[in-house]
Amino acid sequence: MSKQQPDPMYSPDIPSPCFVCEESKLEQNLQLMQRVQQQAGVDIILALKGFSMWSTFDLVGQYLQGCTASSVWEAKLARYEMDKEVHAYSPAYKQADMDELVQLVNHISFNSLTQWQRYKDQVLSHNISAGLRINPEHREAETELYDPSAPGSRLGVLAKDLENADLTDIEGFHVHNLCECDSFATERTLLAVEKRFAKWLPNLKWLNLGGGHLMTSKGYDVEHLITTLKAFKSRHPNLHIIMEPGSAVAWQVGTLVSEVVDIVQNDGKIAILDISATGHMPDVLEMPYRPAVRHAGLPNETAHTYKLGGNSCLAGDVIDTYSFQQPLKVGDRIVFEDMIHYTMVKTTFFNGVEHPSIGIIRKNGEFDLIKQFHFEDFKSKLS
Repeated sequence: MSKQQPDPMYSPDIPSPCFVCEESKLEQNLQLMQRVQQQAGVDIILALKGFSMWSTFDLVGQYLQGCTASSVWEAKLARYEMDKEVHAYSPAYKQADMDELVQLVNHISFNSLTQWQRYKDQVLSHNISAGLRINPEHREAETELYDPSAPGSRLGVLAKDLENADLTDIEGFHVHNLCECDSFATERTLLAVEKRFAKWLPNLKWLNLGGGHLMTSKGYDVEHLITTLKAFKSRHPNLHIIMEPGSAVAWQVGTLVSEVVDIVQNDGKIAILDISATGHMPDVLEMPYRPAVRHAGLPNETAHTYKLGGNSCLAGDVIDTYSFQQPLKVGDRIVFEDMIHYTMVKTTFFNGVEHPSIGIIRKNGEFDLIKQFHFEDFKSKLS
C-alpha cells in the first residue's frame, strides 16, 4: 500500500488565514467548460463578480473567451489582466462610468430602455455590441436574495415593456435568473424566454444566458446541457449563445485555511478562529448557509462538538456548530471547503481583523503565496 500523502492545507508553508486555490482543480473545471463550448457551439466567459482571482487569469484565458464585468473596475481588471473579450452589465451606469467603459468593452447590456436611449449614440460610436437585459419572469433560484426574477425585481426589462419599443441597434438580449442551478433549470429558462420574447429573437445576433449554470458540480448533467443548447441553437440559428458562470469556474477548487486562537465555554465549547464570518465569509450570515469543514461532522456526530466563531466583536460573528474526532486546541487548523467563488470577492476589512492571504497550490504540488495583506491595505481603504 502506498503511503498516504499529507494534506497540503495543514502545511506550515501555508499561512493562516489564507485563501488557497488548487490550480489542478481549477483546470479540471475549465476543461469541462471547454468541452461544453466545443460540443454545444457556445462561448463561456468568466463572471468576475464570482471569481476575480486575477493571478489565475493566464490559465483561465487558455480555456474561456473572456470576462464579464459589473463595473468599471472589473472591466479594467478584465482588459488589463486577461485582455480577451470584455462584456459588461450593470443595473445602472453613470456618465463617468460610460466614458470609461466604451474604451474597455466589446459588449454592453443595459438594464432599462431609458439607459439604452441615454447612452445609445456613445456606445454605437465605439462599435460596441449593445444588448438589453430581459426579465423572463421565470423563477429558479432557491434563495430570495439571489432571485432576479422575484416579483418587484429591479433587474431586467419585462416583455410587456418592450411592446412598441424601438430596438433598432440592439443586437442581443441578456437573461440571468439562475443561481447554482442544474441543466434542467437552463432548459426551462430557455423555454420561458421563447414563450415571452419570441417575436424579438429573430432580429437579434446573440443571447447571453448569464450565470448560475453549475456545470462543474457533482451530478450536473453536462450532456443534457449540451443537448439543450444545441436544440435551442437549431431553433434560433441566428443567435450566438454566451454563458457567464462565476461559481462554476471556481467550484470546489479551493479553501479558506484558518486557525484556532482560543477556546471558551458558554453553554458548550466555542472555538474562536483567526477569521471572521462577517468579514471573510459574509454569505454564511447573509444567505445563510453552513460551510463544510474538512474532517468535521454535524453537532454530536463525533466525540467533540464546538461552535466555531469569528474574531470580530460582532456578537453574531458565528459560523456554525461542528463535531471533531479529537478535541481542538489552540493552533489547530480549521479548513473551510469551497471558499474561492463568491467568498474572496466579498471580503472586507471589518474590525481590522487580519485579512486572509491568497495563495495557489500549483499543479506540481508546490505552494505559491501570491498576496499577503498588511496595515497599509487596511489604511488605504479609509481616510
